[in-house]
Amino acid sequence: MIDNKSKYTQLIKSEAKRLGFLSCGISKAGFLEAEAPRLEKWLNKNMNGQMQYMENHFDKRLDPTKLVEDSKSVVSLLLNYYPSENQSKKAFKISKYAYGTDYHFVIKDKLKSLLHFIQDEIGEVHGRAFVDSAPVLDKAWAAKSGLGWIGKHSNLLTQQVGSFYFIAELIIDLDLEYDSITSDHCGTCTACIDACPTQAITEPYVVDGSKCISYFTIELKENIPTEFKGKMDDWMFGCDVCQDVCPWNRFSKPHNEPLFNPHPELLQMTKKDWEEVTQETFSKVFQKSAVKRTKFSGLKRNIEFLK
Repeated sequence: MIDNKSKYTQLIKSEAKRLGFLSCGISKAGFLEAEAPRLEKWLNKNMNGQMQYMENHFDKRLDPTKLVEDSKSVVSLLLNYYPSENQSKKAFKISKYAYGTDYHFVIKDKLKSLLHFIQDEIGEVHGRAFVDSAPVLDKAWAAKSGLGWIGKHSNLLTQQVGSFYFIAELIIDLDLEYDSITSDHCGTCTACIDACPTQAITEPYVVDGSKCISYFTIELKENIPTEFKGKMDDWMFGCDVCQDVCPWNRFSKPHNEPLFNPHPELLQMTKKDWEEVTQETFSKVFQKSAVKRTKFSGLKRNIEFLK
């Protein structure tokens, strides 16, 4: 006879697959002991730059039971965003994750569907859905749930599919079967460290957020420090360099989520088009995109810095 724990675990995983998630792993909710000193050290070295929010809710960030009362399980999910087509080689670049509709909306809807499914099939289960919008250490939970390992570039890596995917979680008050951690397969490779244009990967597994191109082009509200002029590798929103050079990403396969498909104009635009971009074009091409986070003025600032 299959016990309920096993039955519920299989139910959740098969529904996650049906909803289009790449994979689903589950961990016991509790305090992330190994992560606590790492996060503290990272913050003490001001590697969060002006991302002050990283200093907030330190306890909640490390313990999901403080976020969701009586939580028992963290259900981690991956959603592929690797595109079938890339921007023109003659363009200023944006991260692949921002090509289509803002992932927050796409994933939130899928997570809500999964939570409703759990409640319909299993009964009164309470929980919350998270898509990098609350103090949850997504990558740590995904690694703990056996979905991959944290690479030297501090992103989650999976042997079969690389790292071009979003991570999200459901934290629920239901006991389930828990997955085991997978091993690290970075070996002696230092491709990501060697390729980083701003040398933001200060040592294996440590990224100085305050030197990262993604930070400069998205999070930083002031002017980009002049010392990084000429080192931005034409990135105007985000940066994929450390993922692009990673050998595991040769296994990346295009996503099958229509909402992640880019606006057709995005793939055609050249540097000249971007230099002359208007508010109208920005609003049209990035109507529902994560690029809106940097606003038109922010994107113009980034483009000016790259010229």
